[in-house]
Amino acid sequence: MGKAKAPRALADNEARAVNKMIRISPQKLNLVAAMIRGKKVSAALAELEFSRKRISGEVKKTLESAIANAANNHDLDVDSLVVKEAFVGKALVMKRFSPRGRGRVGSIQKPFSHLTIVVREVEEAA
Repeated sequence: MGKAKAPRALADNEARAVNKMIRISPQKLNLVAAMIRGKKVSAALAELEFSRKRISGEVKKTLESAIANAANNHDLDVDSLVVKEAFVGKALVMKRFSPRGRGRVGSIQKPFSHLTIVVREVEEAA
């Protein structure tokens, strides 16, 4: 019994990886995601390796996971992969409070983000 299997959301030559609840604001994470959009996977990994941004290690792990998903789950060629999409979503915001002068309170917001990376296999133009 049970439901029928849902159709695959991505094309046959695509794979994706999702990293949820990353402790950084979406705006800062999007700066790193914009660095790798549209690039070949090897160039994107090299750029993340030598980036000075704190979150680039987390983005690199997510990209490596997308590459592994493409190779193991969908039998795609790793050398011909390109980062098709790298987009950031907003997650929850932790609210904290800090005491200020004269009995007041200052609000501190600690945002979280979601990161989704989609890689696509492209045919080499000969």
